[in-house]
Amino acid sequence: MITFLVSIVLLVVGYFTYGKYVEKVFGVKEERATPAYVDADGVDYIPMSTKKNSLIQLLNIAGTGPVFGPIMGALYGPVAFIWIVVGCIFAGAVHDYLTGMISIRNKGAHLPELATKFLGKAMKHVVNAFAVLLLLLVGTVFVSTPAALLNLLLDGKVALGILIAFIFIYYILATLLPVDKIIGRLYPYFGAILLISAVGIGVGLIVKGAPIPEISLSNFHPDNAPIFPLLFFTITCGALSGFHATQTPIISRTTQKEGQGRKIFYGMMIAEGIIAMIWAAAAMSLFDGYGGLQELLAAGGPGAIVSEVSTLMLGAIGGTLAVLGVIVLPITSGDTAFRSARMIIAEYLNMAQKKMSSRLWIAIPLFAISVVLTQIDFNILWRYFSWANQATAVIALFVGAMYLYIAKKNYWISLIPGTFMLCMVITYILNAQIGFRLPMNISWYGGFAGTVVLLVLFFRQANKARAANIPLEIDISHYKKVS
Repeated sequence: MITFLVSIVLLVVGYFTYGKYVEKVFGVKEERATPAYVDADGVDYIPMSTKKNSLIQLLNIAGTGPVFGPIMGALYGPVAFIWIVVGCIFAGAVHDYLTGMISIRNKGAHLPELATKFLGKAMKHVVNAFAVLLLLLVGTVFVSTPAALLNLLLDGKVALGILIAFIFIYYILATLLPVDKIIGRLYPYFGAILLISAVGIGVGLIVKGAPIPEISLSNFHPDNAPIFPLLFFTITCGALSGFHATQTPIISRTTQKEGQGRKIFYGMMIAEGIIAMIWAAAAMSLFDGYGGLQELLAAGGPGAIVSEVSTLMLGAIGGTLAVLGVIVLPITSGDTAFRSARMIIAEYLNMAQKKMSSRLWIAIPLFAISVVLTQIDFNILWRYFSWANQATAVIALFVGAMYLYIAKKNYWISLIPGTFMLCMVITYILNAQIGFRLPMNISWYGGFAGTVVLLVLFFRQANKARAANIPLEIDISHYKKVS
């Protein structure tokens, strides 16, 4: 229990200390007009309050990841707590903050556009295709996941197909309509459900004295699955997730002032880390050890754990509310996944989105593909998601490092976590069944060697970019400053 409480405190302290340091390194310009005003279009670029932006950002980035990931990661034992705390403060929150703030400085640009500018033109087509594929996968699965949970909650009284259809209709509206019409109005209520359910579970663990294990570096996984690199692909959201890099530009287009960025981007990642800590602690302490947890996971998956924990901690009524909170997570990431895909494609094609017809030309094919994908078994495809997710995080962290390097600021705050995860990404794909299936020792050699080679290329590109004096931000000197 002490480890759990100390971890929560460290996450909060991290926001006020390291978060403040990262903000100082980046260098906020409070007087600089943001894209919400400079590029206002009444659709994607609309000024919204810090409170509203923060809730939307939290719900955007928090799919089922900070719940399902920590539940599965709990099999490794308390070492999962260490990764959530360290990863969240020094990697995930830095990743989200830099992605969001660099986007603000560049007209709300998405990751593919930023990667093209700061890492080279060769990245443009690759990162665009990669990002859209990732978002399509996320959006499609986040139709099926909440529909299945709702079907379970309603005891099968409403057909799964009908629930999927209703969720698709909501996604279409959220993708096409101005951001303040659907997302801006519904998310505060969704956010309240999410936060109440997470806090309820956390308080329940403390009040009932759940036997949460104390800190340990030992591996408790029943199958002895290696901590390195697998833990970092099991717990992503809640520690570090590349999916966030596709979501932060949505809010970079609605942020009123740069000074609000730490609360919105860094702060909401810390909040997600706290949610991850709560579910990891619950999974570790309520099922008679790691063997019992594994048996329940094998029988009903993470959804069964959510249902059991919610009922145990909060009773029938409170448990239902908690399950609703978990259902909200994928829905509020699925809708913005499709919206992000539309915006990225529009950016790639240089197509303005003020007219509904322009949005429809992009959205219709996206949803048509997604409907087809819902008919496919995702068990195999989903195995690639965690790797693709963390590979995206590496790209985003290297974009942040390049920006700071060119600006002659402390780029190590982004390069160190980026380098660590780069090594994990290469090692994982060399060893994994979905990859090259090489022995682990050879995979590690390949991971280290590949990381060194890519670091050399990074510094070569960084020196060229600095010498070329690549502009770090879009010139808006002809626009009025925000008072």
